Amino acid sequence: MLMAAAVALCAAATGHAFAQSSSSREAAPEIKADGKRPARPAKLDRAKRLDALFEALKHAPNAEVAKIIEDRIESVMLQSGSATANLLIERARTVIEAKDYDLSLTLLDAVIELAPGFTEAYAQRATVHYLKKNLVRSLSDLRIVVAREPRHFGALTGLGVILQDIGEDKRALEAFRRAIAIHPHLKAIPELMRKLEVKVEGREI
Repeated sequence: MLMAAAVALCAAATGHAFAQSSSSREAAPEIKADGKRPARPAKLDRAKRLDALFEALKHAPNAEVAKIIEDRIESVMLQSGSATANLLIERARTVIEAKDYDLSLTLLDAVIELAPGFTEAYAQRATVHYLKKNLVRSLSDLRIVVAREPRHFGALTGLGVILQDIGEDKRALEAFRRAIAIHPHLKAIPELMRKLEVKVEGREI
């Protein structure tokens, strides 16, 4: 989730995007006593894992624990169900880190064409559009992400940053509040919220 991490930079200037630190690989599935892996419906299992992880994130006792859960959420979200799409998005993330944004967009467009239901591909593409200062396209992709996964705190954070950039301070504050309700230990967001509360609601710091 690059955009949430990028916002930490945005707090000081203008920045990066969702969280890049975690691996996209899943933990090995549990092996039964007979040596076979248990069959399980992937989509249902994925949904249940995300439900449990988001619940754990909401109640994480500190930032360190929250970061572990955040990385795990990202790992699950980066699994599309298509080996080819997974490979392409991993490659895209590598070239994003190398700042080759044009190539990353080409790769992410290919991922979305191959797996249009892969929500995280839109999130990653929103990050690249943001880094290329194309706020309109970034905003469009972020809205798709939030519509499909309302708990995507990275996308909500990105929405808040862009809305603030275009002068929609009230809506930006709402987006940040939604993000912090899901992930109470998000870096930089509380400070951004305090400034907006002063500006929008006349609160004292």
